Amino acid sequence: MGALGAPYDEIADWYEHEFLPATDVDDRLGIRRSLSALLGPGSGACLEVGCGTGAYAAQVRELGWTPLGVDVSARMLAYARKRLPTAQGDATALPVRDGSLEAAVAVMVHTDMPDYPAVVKEIARALRPGGVFVHVGVHPAFCGGFADRSDPAAVVIRPGYVDGRWTRSSWTTAGVRHRVGAAHFPLAALLAMFVEAGLVLTGFAEGGGPVPVTLSVRAVSS
Repeated sequence: MGALGAPYDEIADWYEHEFLPATDVDDRLGIRRSLSALLGPGSGACLEVGCGTGAYAAQVRELGWTPLGVDVSARMLAYARKRLPTAQGDATALPVRDGSLEAAVAVMVHTDMPDYPAVVKEIARALRPGGVFVHVGVHPAFCGGFADRSDPAAVVIRPGYVDGRWTRSSWTTAGVRHRVGAAHFPLAALLAMFVEAGLVLTGFAEGGGPVPVTLSVRAVSS
């Protein structure tokens, strides 16, 4: 746990005070819009997997859910615990009982998790039948080490999309990928994770533009 969390411990202050304020202006990536549209109003426990500093807890609460958070980074959780109840843990071994959650969300974190297929399976295990999982992440077709977004109106896609690898290669020095690295999962592989975990895909959204920056998925436990 410590080894996995260490890189994110190192960037926690930057993430909270610089990165989040810069990327959350007017919801320009469509993150909050997609989260609200796909999660929707509800009640009961909603676990944010990879909650980081808890930036989305208030929004989840406004929708009627009771937000809970889990993250591997102690420094990130130092900020998060001011916003929601938290636990430190590995997303591939969630500290919750089988079938105990009404909902779960993972917001802009799947590229931080090299074994995201195992994470999705863990979330599926923890959801009750009919429980909802909302994934909000960078768009696998248009964002990654292979994508040069220097000109947002004309994104350049270079070789590397099909490779599915961890990289620090990035078109910008202002992002998380440049600092700690990020995983990449092609679109087909990402969608297959939900199916293989036994979840039913029920909704999608894209955000940002003119070339989408985020892809969001709503899935329901069968």
